[in-house]
Amino acid sequence: MKPLCDLHTHTVASGHAYSTLLENVHMAAMRGLKVYGHSDHARLMPGTTDEIYFTNFKVIPREIEGVRILHGIEANILDELGTIDVSQKLYHKLDYIIASLHSPTFKSLGMEMNTQTLLRVMDNPYVKIIGHPDDDRYPLDIEAIAKAASEKKVVLELNNGSLNPLSTRVNGKANIIKMLEACKKYDTMILMGTDAHICFEVGDFEASLQLLKEVNFPKELVINFELSRLNMVYNQ
Repeated sequence: MKPLCDLHTHTVASGHAYSTLLENVHMAAMRGLKVYGHSDHARLMPGTTDEIYFTNFKVIPREIEGVRILHGIEANILDELGTIDVSQKLYHKLDYIIASLHSPTFKSLGMEMNTQTLLRVMDNPYVKIIGHPDDDRYPLDIEAIAKAASEKKVVLELNNGSLNPLSTRVNGKANIIKMLEACKKYDTMILMGTDAHICFEVGDFEASLQLLKEVNFPKELVINFELSRLNMVYNQ
């Protein structure tokens, strides 16, 4: 199966990424993607852009080089209540929200509270994607998270960047395998995301595809293989 979309990507607006929106879209087109989503970091990530950046997406064409464009954001989870750094006025200006644990904005509270934090994030009806729940710096009860995600129609991300040996995340591959096994058990949908921080990474899912093959993961549970499944991640 060929991936048709990449929704977790960053542009120079994130502050620590290196390609423009157009450079990313061009690579998406070259790699045969049908849908490209840009999801720059929300306001409390050091170095990222101001909230006003996310209010002006109306100037971006909805199709570039034959690729459909979706507007997203990667929100930072801030506390055990599941608060994210995206104001409610932005919700309706975004096609989707990825919510993630990041070291500059969240300090680990231990497995039980980290898990409860993600469960509370899932209660936000505008958050449909949990980003990279695969880092030993944030121990998680992945069984509980996969079960809740299935029940709440939330998608868990298979982050290709976490499979990079140079990733700052700890034990990414082992944790992703645990996540995939739990997702199989509970019929939890996943979304492959490259987490691209430079255009050369956009649409490159080689490591993720190999891992899906290794664990014999059902293709029916992968958003990227069927564009009609994207309805699961749209803001309501």
